[in-house]
Amino acid sequence: MGIAAFNIAWAGSEADFNEHIRVCTSPQVNWCDTRAKIVKGETAPTPEEDARAKQCQADFDTAAGGAGKGLLVAPCNAYKLTASKWKKATPGIYAEKLEGLRQTVDGLIRGRRVDVIAFQEVRSADVIKEILGSHSADFDACVADHTSFQTVGFAWRRSVTSKPGQCTPETGLAIKENLQDPASLRYLRPGVALLLTIGNDPFTLMNVHLKSNCANLITSPAFKGHELTDPDAACQVLNRQVAPLEAWIDGVAKTSPLLVVLGDFNRRLDEEAAKLVASKDVRTDHTDPATPNKTGPNGEVSSRFLWQELSDGDPALIQVPPPVTTDCKGFEGLDHILISAALSARQTGQPSSEKVKVKQKDKQVIMTSDHCPRITRLTL
Repeated sequence: MGIAAFNIAWAGSEADFNEHIRVCTSPQVNWCDTRAKIVKGETAPTPEEDARAKQCQADFDTAAGGAGKGLLVAPCNAYKLTASKWKKATPGIYAEKLEGLRQTVDGLIRGRRVDVIAFQEVRSADVIKEILGSHSADFDACVADHTSFQTVGFAWRRSVTSKPGQCTPETGLAIKENLQDPASLRYLRPGVALLLTIGNDPFTLMNVHLKSNCANLITSPAFKGHELTDPDAACQVLNRQVAPLEAWIDGVAKTSPLLVVLGDFNRRLDEEAAKLVASKDVRTDHTDPATPNKTGPNGEVSSRFLWQELSDGDPALIQVPPPVTTDCKGFEGLDHILISAALSARQTGQPSSEKVKVKQKDKQVIMTSDHCPRITRLTL
């Protein structure tokens, strides 16, 4: 079976894009950035920058028709457009992005025989159907319902499963992002599990898109390294997703030992795996990572590393190695495919993976995606 994970970068319909343009070109918004910028080396924005971002968000929500509706509109920086870029843009720039996605997905299905695709940053199941193009008649699709624009979803070839596929959202991952703002309606993305039946065996794929901006363990020239217990604001949020993620995996593994966890983890699991950590040092309280996490009042845990926490042996998870070479220009080290030991035992040798370059026209205004599809083939 061919399996892929693909973050499709704020992929919505043409109507979704038109609403984005209407809001961002409104006089009160005028392409302002709702994200508060953090100066390199700092862990939080300045008070002035925080106030600016909050005012931008308030103006954005007003233009959208309220805070709830504002969450369903892609922010003004989503497609890297500005006022000047939009004035120079020709009609059809979003159609180019959607066509690039269709061509990329067509290449996965037709050229690389991919049967299941886990999508991140997608607006709806209808959008998945749209980018499946001519293959939509052979595939089913689902997404996890969410209160914001971005969610996660699956497309799967109907013929690979002996019983209809079943999708189950995991809302435990959709934690509140800003605990200091009681009025905030912003929650992180949920997960979604897809249950297929291969012969008589249950086979489950779990699709995740975790909190961003706490990606590195090792400090690089561009990014500071962080453990999950660091005071960095984004890491504190990602830390609160550890307990629900681990509980979800543990629960599914009991009924479906053949298990794949894949998607955009927004964390360099490869860097964590390369760091040899004794079990007693995975958590700051030195408890065994195979035991349930003790959570604090906000759901925080003592886990310093995500990979060592997830691969604690109960169940045992194995990383499908990243591609050795790739011509992909998208993000590196964030998209992962993890398989259970029971599934690994069915493989002849270690599974390999590849990244496929996304299709994009020369001088395309809105890029097809800033991620490339990650693919592996598994024997079931």
